[in-house]
Order: sequence, then structure tokens, then C-alpha cells
Amino acid sequence: MSASPEQIEAERPFLLRYARAQLQDQAAAEDAVQEALLAALEGRARFAGQASVRTWLISILRFKLVDTIRRQQREVATDLSEDTDLSDLDGLFDGQGAWQQAVRAWGVPEEGLLAKQFWQVYQHCAQAMPKRTAMVFAMREVMDMDIADICQNLSITATNCSVMLYRARMSLRECLELRWFQQEGA
Repeated sequence: MSASPEQIEAERPFLLRYARAQLQDQAAAEDAVQEALLAALEGRARFAGQASVRTWLISILRFKLVDTIRRQQREVATDLSEDTDLSDLDGLFDGQGAWQQAVRAWGVPEEGLLAKQFWQVYQHCAQAMPKRTAMVFAMREVMDMDIADICQNLSITATNCSVMLYRARMSLRECLELRWFQQEGA
């Protein structure tokens, strides 16, 4: 069973949203999706039908996104100092390391993840983070990459990766509390 060109092309809008959320760059996202779709069309005879066409395309796109991220890292030198200062987060915790303000119930996560509006809010929140921090978070939590792979791809240490993930989670939590969960309660 092979995927038809029509089935592959029908997934373009979803793949573009997925890539845009990871890369935070419209042009780079379009390029990555185009490369993924081309690879899928060239290799569609190898599609065994053991997964959905969308799942198969996402797996191809993930490799293209990693390639794009590697390319961007070679092209742009970044200052890591923005990702190492955690003093601005101290006010979120009490003396024992517990949250100052309890996390409100977020409902059923699967339902929220499926909503188009959530991804728009997530994208806005990710854009508010330092680009490299958002990239590390997306690679780990959305693309499900191992920390060792992230460190190798971005030429960072595991400690730096952990710090960036921590900062991203704190930033995302605060942003989602303001932009997503308050809207649902209204």
C-alpha cells in the first residue's frame, strides 16, 4: 500500500503548522515541509501503511526539522548567557522549592492539545522565549528527541540543555496560565 500524492499533499497545512511551531520561522518551516513532502513523494512506494499517512509524514518532517536546526546553528552564533541566569524565576518558589502559587487544574490535556487555538497560543508563548531556549524545548517535548541528541545537534552540554528546558517550562507555564487557561475560564 503506498500513499497517494493527494493524501500526501492534503497534510501540508498540518505539517506547516507543526514545523512553524518548532522553528518559529515561516520561511524555514515552508522549506522543511517542502523537503519532507518531496522525500515522501519520492519514497511513497516504501509506505507500508502500518501508521497513518500523517504519522509517516511527521516522522519524515522531524528529520528535516533537525537538519534545518543544524543548518541554522552553523549559520548563527548565539549568546548562551541569556539561558544561564535563573534569578528571575526565584520568585515563583517558596523556601522549600514549592510553587508560590498552586497550579490550577488544566482539564484534560489531550483535548487542549487538539485545539487549533492552543497551538496558536503555544506559538505565541514560544516566540516570547529566547529562540534557542524555545528550540531546545520543541526538540525535547514536541519532537521527543533525547537530551543527548539535542546536545549533540546544538553543541551544548547536558547541564546547559537542562537549564534551557527548565527556563522554557517556567516561561511556557506562565504564558499559558495567562493566555490559555484564563481564556477558558472566562
